[in-house]
Amino acid sequence: MRNSFFGILTICTLLFACTDSTIYNPKPRSYPKINYPDRAFTDFNTSYCNFSFRMPAYFEVQQDSTYFDLKPDNECWFNLYLKEFDCTIYCNYVEVGKSKSFKELKEDAFKITSQHNKRATYIDEILLQNDYGARGIAFEVEGPVASHYQFYLTDEAQNHFFRGSLYFDSQSKPDSLRPMLDFVKQDLDSLFYTFKWE
Repeated sequence: MRNSFFGILTICTLLFACTDSTIYNPKPRSYPKINYPDRAFTDFNTSYCNFSFRMPAYFEVQQDSTYFDLKPDNECWFNLYLKEFDCTIYCNYVEVGKSKSFKELKEDAFKITSQHNKRATYIDEILLQNDYGARGIAFEVEGPVASHYQFYLTDEAQNHFFRGSLYFDSQSKPDSLRPMLDFVKQDLDSLFYTFKWE
C-alpha cells in the first residue's frame, strides 16, 4: 500500500513538473508595415503622347509595346508603376473616331467598371474637370475587387480619350489595401488637376 502511494505521488509530481503553466493569448490583429515614399512630383511630357500632367516622381513610366501580343492602336499606351506598393496604373490613349466613337469609348469605360458589380459593395462615380479643359469620370469601387479605381478623361470637343485603371498585385483584403489606395488616390488627384491636352 505504501509503495503504491509513493508510486502515485511520483507519477503526479512528474506530470505536474512536465506541464507548462504558460497561458497563451491570441495576438491582436495587425497589418503589414507600409513604407510611404516621400511626396515629390515631376512632369509627364513625352513625344509619344499628346498630353502632359504632373505625376509623382516615385512612379516609373513603362511604355507598352504590345497589347495581347498585338501592336496597340496608338503608341501612347503606358503604365505608371509604384514599386513600394507593387501597384500599376494601366493607361491608354485613343483618338476618338479612329476605331470607336466617343459614345462607344465611354460605354466601354462604364462596362469595364460594371464587371466588378459581382463582387463590389459600392461604386461611386466622381465627376472630374480641371482648368485646362480636361473632363471625365473616376470610378471608385468598394469591396473585394481586382481594380478599386478607374477613370477616363476627354477634352471639351471630345476628340481625345484617355483611360486609366489602378491594380494592386496583391491578395490582400480591401481593408489592408485602404491606406495605400488612399495614398495613390491623392497622387491621381495631381494627375487629374494638372492634365493638359496639347
